[in-house]
Amino acid sequence: MPKNSRLPSSDQFRTDFPEFTNKTRYTDPSINFYLGMADTLLNQDRMGDQFVYLAELFTAHYTELRGRALAVSAAGGGVNSAGGGVLTSKSVDKVSAGYDVSGIINPDAGFWNNTAYGREFYWWWSMYGAGGRQLL
Repeated sequence: MPKNSRLPSSDQFRTDFPEFTNKTRYTDPSINFYLGMADTLLNQDRMGDQFVYLAELFTAHYTELRGRALAVSAAGGGVNSAGGGVLTSKSVDKVSAGYDVSGIINPDAGFWNNTAYGREFYWWWSMYGAGGRQLL
């Protein structure tokens, strides 16, 4: 039973983020697992109206990373964790690519920079620590 009564279902997640409708690449167990993690780590009472969106961004970030890893391993490669950016160099033999990510990377976001969903989640999530709050 979810801790947060407003936690979206996997069907609602797929409706709100239709890019995750491929159930082979983005499996129900993966989506449900990360929705469960969002339920554990996020609090709807603190995040109010943004809770559902933040839970879905959290889930999209992790689900995309898992989907990339599955796609790359299925193709016989390693794990891909590229975060995007402008392609600045490439090679063909032994495949290599370089990206300029300076325009999209938040130096404080670390791991969340690996997907656009993570970057957006980190921005929204960090807003909850701003303003008239005091940490003890």
